[in-house]
Amino acid sequence: MCGNRVEELESRVKELEASVEGLTDELVECKVRLRELENVVDEDIGFTPEDQVNSSESPDEVEADRTKTEDADQEDNTETGPSDIIIA
Repeated sequence: MCGNRVEELESRVKELEASVEGLTDELVECKVRLRELENVVDEDIGFTPEDQVNSSESPDEVEADRTKTEDADQEDNTETGPSDIIIA
């Protein structure tokens, strides 16, 4: 009986991990699109920030940030316990 419960929980964890990955991808895409729109609006109104290079990240930089975050999350998940459960 306990084995079945463990399998159910492992299955649920995999589903949640897939959801988090999908949401992370969507967030990265939204950030990229938002920056593109901000750049278009800035061009339309003639706005030129002094430090334009630092204020906008390329899609590669955003992807690198996402990878770093995912790597850190995976390292944090090596040890889990009751305090690691977050209910939203």
